[in-house]
Amino acid sequence: FTTKADLRETYPFGMFAVPMADVRRIHASSGTTGRPTVVGYTENDLSMWADMIARSIRAAGGRRGHKVHISYGYGLFTGGLGAHYGAERAGCTVIPASGGMTARQVQIIQDFEPEIIMVTPSYMLTLLDEFERQGVDPRTTSLQVGIFGAEPWTEAMRREIEERMDIHAVDIYGLSEVIGPGVAQECVETKDGLHVWEDHFYPEVVDPFTGAVLPEGEEGEVVFTSLTKEALPIIRYRTRDLSRLLPGTARPAFRRIEKITGRSDDMIILRGVNVFPSQIEEIVLRTPGVAPHFQVQLTRRGRMDHMTVRVEARPGAGAEQREAAAKTIAQGVKDGVGVTVEVAIVDPETLERSLGKLRRVKDLRQQ
Repeated sequence: FTTKADLRETYPFGMFAVPMADVRRIHASSGTTGRPTVVGYTENDLSMWADMIARSIRAAGGRRGHKVHISYGYGLFTGGLGAHYGAERAGCTVIPASGGMTARQVQIIQDFEPEIIMVTPSYMLTLLDEFERQGVDPRTTSLQVGIFGAEPWTEAMRREIEERMDIHAVDIYGLSEVIGPGVAQECVETKDGLHVWEDHFYPEVVDPFTGAVLPEGEEGEVVFTSLTKEALPIIRYRTRDLSRLLPGTARPAFRRIEKITGRSDDMIILRGVNVFPSQIEEIVLRTPGVAPHFQVQLTRRGRMDHMTVRVEARPGAGAEQREAAAKTIAQGVKDGVGVTVEVAIVDPETLERSLGKLRRVKDLRQQ
């Protein structure tokens, strides 16, 4: 296997397989948990990447002449530039909004009338809140499709976005170590998992503990081998993303991975029970009186680990509704996940908003 540690140990260019003179672009991860992961691209790599995102946009319903509003961050992060050149390759008109300036983005969407938005699902919720803050019904915009990636999101969040925005919400998957976004795409006509573009990326699912290859249908850690990448070919890269490999449907030539349920390195072990933020999200999103914004805080009291789920109330929610929501969420976590947690309902717009990848878990146990 190849792991993120291998890339960090050879930082910055030790894994490159071509002379630097042939490298046309460099991207890197944020490095928030260690050295950045650096990836390079030749001209052929960039062309193939644009082709894969163009294919993904078409699978999502995008067509030549559509306007694509890109709210992924630009820069070293692969999301913005990857989506940008892929949308151009698909014959679309690009609106390179990047992240931030939320009020301005809401105005641009109203003025420029894009059909497609590409953004993280968590920032889409921030945009929806801003539409409503301005008194604009987001269902009246020109948007028809949202292509959401860069972080795990649940079916409950899909329903939340589709109902509030009146669009089709589909998933795009990728990671910089393999190419960036565009490794796999959910098709708008089925919304039943992401077809892997297997002519360029070979998928496997393995047991996250033993590394044994699992048969189709069993959940484990997704592993990818790049088949055509030149600057940084990757062999059996362990993504830490958890999913299942399934037969193709809308595009039967390509197998699917199920929507990512979480990451093996995001898993919280609380008093011996495995807990994923996506499980908490499902419970929060079906609870009346609260917004889809929450944060998990881990603390240690004496020798015991404790979890507090902080959830924003919806505007106008009174004390009784907040108390009922806290009890509903706590009971839902106990029944559905198997752990006892504290729930704190906080005022609207209290929790930090994400302009890029959202970090749901705040671990304070070492402080």
